[in-house]
Amino acid sequence: MASFDLVSKIDEMELHNALKNTEKMVQGRFDFKGSDAKAEYKEKEKVIEIRAEDEMKVKAVLDILRTNMGKRGIGFRGMKESPIENSGLKAKKLTLSLTTGFDKDAQKLMNRLIKESGYKGKSQYMDEKYRLESKSIDELQTLFQFLRTHKDMTLELHMENMKR
Repeated sequence: MASFDLVSKIDEMELHNALKNTEKMVQGRFDFKGSDAKAEYKEKEKVIEIRAEDEMKVKAVLDILRTNMGKRGIGFRGMKESPIENSGLKAKKLTLSLTTGFDKDAQKLMNRLIKESGYKGKSQYMDEKYRLESKSIDELQTLFQFLRTHKDMTLELHMENMKR
C-alpha cells in the first residue's frame, strides 16, 4: 500500500535565508537609505516582526519579504498578518504569526475535507501529522493537491515519507 505523511510546518532554514536576503535588499534600496526598517524572526513566539518609520516602508519590507519567501518555496498560507500599529517613537510595526501543526479546528477541517474529496483510503492523525494510505499512489497525490489548494485550508501542507 502506498502512503505518505501530511505535515504542516515551515522550513526555518529557508525562512532565515529569506530574511537575510530581505535585509540585504532593504539596505541596498535608495528609498530606505538612513532608515531603520527591518524584519526579524522571533523563534520562541514563531513571529516575524517588521518595523519601519512609516506604513509605506512597512508594506515595502513586507512585499520584499514575500518575494524572497516565494523564491525560497515558502508558502503564505500558514501566516496571519496583524494590522500595522504604532510601536513607539515614530515607528510602525507589523506582525506575521506563523502557524505550524494541526490544532483541533485544523484537525476537524482536515477530516471534513478528506471526506468531501471522496478519498477511499485510510487516514489517521498521529502526533502532529496525518498518515494517508491508499492502494493507488495517484489517488494520494490527487488528494494532496486537493487539500493543498482548497480555499478553506489555512495551513501550509507538505508531504513527507512517501512510500510505495
